[in-house]
Amino acid sequence: MLRYLTILARSKTSHVKEGRREALLIKEDLAAPADTPEEARARRLLEQLSWCGHYIHFHGGGRSGKAPILCLLAKHGGQMTQQELGMRFDLRPGSLSEVLSKLEAGGLIVRARSERDRRVLTVSLTDEGRARAAEDQAARTVFRARAFANLTPDEQEQLVGMLDKIKTCWEELDD
Repeated sequence: MLRYLTILARSKTSHVKEGRREALLIKEDLAAPADTPEEARARRLLEQLSWCGHYIHFHGGGRSGKAPILCLLAKHGGQMTQQELGMRFDLRPGSLSEVLSKLEAGGLIVRARSERDRRVLTVSLTDEGRARAAEDQAARTVFRARAFANLTPDEQEQLVGMLDKIKTCWEELDD
């Protein structure tokens, strides 16, 4: 049984029940015995990048959720077409429509057909949406100011350069 739990622990997060006890196995073993030093370092790098991505998504407002859409609408005078929003956030129409429906149900936006072209759907902020956009933008500004405060400006520039290199490499992997 212990060997089975160890295998589960190395493979993924798992719940295991033993009688009345429940154990939560949280992380895979980052330095599995078969790993070379290069593989172990790659695992650590990917884990750290994953953690950062998760943190940014949930604390920095994400890239295509409700807050970024509200903030973008506010920056564009409170109104844009649904197609413009979709292109800006690189979202499929169905995915964007789902987020917009939630914003609309929350009273933060309204959608209306354009008078000039009935095929065009215009998305507009409500007064409540403008207030929420201002709050979200203020929170995002504070997050950006604090997120890298522990790095010097030179270290921040070095990090940007390294992340640019990684991004370029990963984009080429998709080709």
